[in-house]
Amino acid sequence: MKNGESITIFDTTLRDGEQSPGFSMNIEEKVRLATQLARLKVDVIEAGFPIASEGDFEAVKEIARGVKGAIIAGLCRVIKKDIDRAWEALKYAERARIHTFVSTSDIHLKYQLKKGREEVLHEGVEAVRYARQYTDDVEFSAMDAVRSDLEYLLRVIEATIDAGATTINIPDTVGYAIPTEFGSMIRMIRERVPNIDKAVISVHCHNDLGLAVANSLAGIENGARQVECTINGIGERAGNASLEEVVMAIKTRRDYLHLKTGIKTKEIYKTSKLLSSITGIAVQPNKAIVGENAFAHESGIHQDGILKERTTYEIMTPESIGLTKSRLVLGKHSGRHAFSKRLEAMGFKLSKERLDRTFLQFKRVADIKKEIFDEDLEAIVEDEISQVPETFVLKYLQTTSGSHTIPTATIKVKKGDTITQDAAIGDGPVDATYKAIDRITGIPGRLITYSIRAVTCGKDAIGEVVIRVEFNGSIVIGRGASTDIVEASAKAYLNAVNKVVYRNKVPKVG
Repeated sequence: MKNGESITIFDTTLRDGEQSPGFSMNIEEKVRLATQLARLKVDVIEAGFPIASEGDFEAVKEIARGVKGAIIAGLCRVIKKDIDRAWEALKYAERARIHTFVSTSDIHLKYQLKKGREEVLHEGVEAVRYARQYTDDVEFSAMDAVRSDLEYLLRVIEATIDAGATTINIPDTVGYAIPTEFGSMIRMIRERVPNIDKAVISVHCHNDLGLAVANSLAGIENGARQVECTINGIGERAGNASLEEVVMAIKTRRDYLHLKTGIKTKEIYKTSKLLSSITGIAVQPNKAIVGENAFAHESGIHQDGILKERTTYEIMTPESIGLTKSRLVLGKHSGRHAFSKRLEAMGFKLSKERLDRTFLQFKRVADIKKEIFDEDLEAIVEDEISQVPETFVLKYLQTTSGSHTIPTATIKVKKGDTITQDAAIGDGPVDATYKAIDRITGIPGRLITYSIRAVTCGKDAIGEVVIRVEFNGSIVIGRGASTDIVEASAKAYLNAVNKVVYRNKVPKVG
């Protein structure tokens, strides 16, 4: 292996990827994605299977006409009409590749093709020769190579190279191989095919056992110099080797692999998002490289390490794939360090005492919500900053309501060392709650305005209630936040009452 050798990245998102259920694209969408793949600097774009349909033919033709920079490939069987049709679409490209294939495993020959080995060998050779009439860039794939008889496979490879194939693809069509096994096969091909130096060995691995990327890396470690892959790992059944995973493995572990690609990695995230946007199918959150959680940290220990030195828990930077920064996810596992740093980043500077109180409130909310967003923090901090001494503190609240039930609120409020409980009925649970509070505090107010907004997203969003209440002619604003809107309403009303007491707007009650 030569230090710094480059691996050709062959993207088949628009062909193998698009064949998988749910990922079908129209011509305009294919051209958009192909244009982005060119920005990503993939070496080869397999634009489609021209003989498959009129739409596929037109898509390949439009991509060949309009997308510059990459080699544009079209797939075809070892049939002359397929090859003719492929070239009819590809001839407009700056650089074109005809990619022809036939199965070589006995199981495919017997049950699918119903042909013998010699007949298939002849067809493969003749197809390559025929394709060379159109272009000197011809790729031959031995479908289901991993399950093929090795001696027969070696014969097919040698013969198709003699016929003019410049790339020989070794597909693990059904995702059957184990990495050490697959690597040994590639090494055997490199060592035993006498004319292999006239062609590039390519690997095309499927993910049925979750080993597509591992097998692809094993292939290049043993002499393969082209990897066929797809954005987000889409493809038949469980998908193909993920382009972003292969590329970033090569980039991140260059110290071990001593290889490189020409991919502009800062375009990876944008390309992944474009594919999701076009197909409407998002990647799973824990997907390597481009998943929502790939650069997210919630564990307090991990967050502390990241804040002190990024490399403690990140082996690549989010910027390297086109993201702006890592994401410290604040949740119940987060520690004080990450919490305080997030507040500082948001512009809040709290005293130690206020930070302690706010952190406790954050933990209480985090036990209810799966994730705390910046809007949650703003509501929590605002609650702390705007606090006046809490003469009255909400300790307990229970409400009942329904279409055939009288709305009732039972509430406990603490004042000093005394806890008072009372109940009231009203027009609704909030009205009943406010009447119960009036009874307990002895400071009745008149609600002027009531507004509520979700300050975060999701079903478990924090709701903030802002009210204007009149107490003996003075208007006071109260605020309260909670994932339970009636509780937020009670907190807002008590906040207003406490402001009245604090400002001596009415005589303090004993």
